[in-house]
Amino acid sequence: MNVYRCYDLNLKMNVMTKTVLGVLAGDVIFAGSAALLFYFTRTDPHAPATAGFIFFCVLYGVAFALLAGFVAGKISARPDLMTGLLLAAIIAIPAAITAITRPGEGAIWSQMFALILMSPAALFGDWLRKSRR
Repeated sequence: MNVYRCYDLNLKMNVMTKTVLGVLAGDVIFAGSAALLFYFTRTDPHAPATAGFIFFCVLYGVAFALLAGFVAGKISARPDLMTGLLLAAIIAIPAAITAITRPGEGAIWSQMFALILMSPAALFGDWLRKSRR
């Protein structure tokens, strides 16, 4: 009987480990791509920006959030959307906090778009992965 309990524990740890790794990989994809964008364009994400740059950033952010959700779900291989939900929360919570605290010059366009569009896009990316099965 103990052999089966050890097997169940290993199976649960494997699922949890894969979920954590998937969420971490998704966060690296999303946050890393955002950091690289703002670094190479030498733009403060908390500063006012032109409409064209904001539009480009939103498309870029949604695309990488979709990719991050898809990859996170693929790594975790869960039959549900828990990985996408966790990744969406990891995107949304810091965006909400920085929108409230208003660091930098006080512009909140990047945080609001992360909260409204990019966070749901990460969940949708996991849903796309799940629907491809």
